[in-house]
Amino acid sequence: MNPHKSKAGLTRIWRAFFYSHRGLRDAWRHEHAFRQELALALALAPVIVLVPVSLPERAALAASLLLVLIVELLNSAIEAVVDRVSLEPHELSGRAKDMASAAVMLSLVLAGVTWVAVLFPVVRGFLG
Repeated sequence: MNPHKSKAGLTRIWRAFFYSHRGLRDAWRHEHAFRQELALALALAPVIVLVPVSLPERAALAASLLLVLIVELLNSAIEAVVDRVSLEPHELSGRAKDMASAAVMLSLVLAGVTWVAVLFPVVRGFLG
């Protein structure tokens, strides 16, 4: 059994909430890309509510934005662990960071494609 793991039950859930809060706070404080992507998500959130689309389409728009934030958090975590292990250049360290960065890029592409696919018919309908 891992001595660093907390106990089961409500105590574990309570502590996990605070660990997650600290993770979000640290991402905000230390990760410029996370702040940019969060700002973009917050700016686009009203569009999800205001645009005349179905509930599943609204969910797809919201999910695509949340996915970008989730992948950015994982990217930042990978970068932090790699940097913790060593700041010296190493092929595997570079590969890990590059793959994590590629995951962020793909999540952004997915979000862009989702938003275009959902909003294009709406915009086309408004224009005539």
